[in-house]
Amino acid sequence: MTEVRDVIHEVRVRAVEDQDLDVFFDHQVDPKAIEMAAFPARDKDQFAAHWAKIRAGDTAVLRTIVADGTVAGNIVSWEQNGQRLLGYWVGREHWGRGVATEALTRFVGQVSTRPLYAHVAVHNVGSIRVLEKCGFRRDRVQEAKAPAPDDGVEEFIFVLDA
Repeated sequence: MTEVRDVIHEVRVRAVEDQDLDVFFDHQVDPKAIEMAAFPARDKDQFAAHWAKIRAGDTAVLRTIVADGTVAGNIVSWEQNGQRLLGYWVGREHWGRGVATEALTRFVGQVSTRPLYAHVAVHNVGSIRVLEKCGFRRDRVQEAKAPAPDDGVEEFIFVLDA
């Protein structure tokens, strides 16, 4: 039987607040989400250190995704090796409800730097679809230049030019 999910009425992105971090931590330790993202979970100390570092960074743009008043995830953009990168994580309870697509649409309207790059595991069809709906295209040129990841995870690189 197919699970029916409630329709989301309001999605917004706002500045990250301290209390959001507990929700972000819970999202990133979800085994199904780890598998989908192909990104390992951090323990509490590693997670706290990571978020302290990115919150202190001067190139990062950090936003909390809020869906119908509930913290649903986060979106982060940062500079690395001369490129503006993007990453997002949405809690599994919000998957398939348009939350990531709406949040990413709002976020790319706030971050004007282009091109904007996103790396995604090839098996993460949900995230690939979100990127495509938001105007990102697969960047085969960057993929050809990128070295194989050390973690053995095959990924696509998507780019938003405009």
